[in-house]
Amino acid sequence: MRGGQVRNQIMTKPILLVAAAALVDVDNRVLIAMRPEGKPMAGLWEFPGGKVGPGETPEEALRRELREELAIDVCETCLAPFTFASHAYPDFHLLMPLFLCRNWEGDVTPIEGQEIKWVRTTRLADYPMPPADAPLIPWLRDLLG
Repeated sequence: MRGGQVRNQIMTKPILLVAAAALVDVDNRVLIAMRPEGKPMAGLWEFPGGKVGPGETPEEALRRELREELAIDVCETCLAPFTFASHAYPDFHLLMPLFLCRNWEGDVTPIEGQEIKWVRTTRLADYPMPPADAPLIPWLRDLLG
């Protein structure tokens, strides 16, 4: 360091890319799932989805996660990019695109034993959510009423 200048050191956190879906049924309700015991933030409600793996696009990861977690098949063109969350957790920074989806094949079945609910957007705030998910509620409420 020269001349007594203090150099700012920027501490960077890894960025975790997660894709999520707002599955919307014919009654304009949105599906939320409870995070199961044994996972971080267990007991909180979230929009279904998961981590984007190496070489995957967010859409591919979301289609895979919805198949694995809810036993539904979603075509890529049925995933409409909607908004995103960007949230700093203590150990990482989460970036989460949220897609809207109104069409899928199969019956929504919680394969991993997680509790699921179809909820009106006006009631989503009644369910405790991870800090990254909660700011998405007003966007959904404005769109779906």
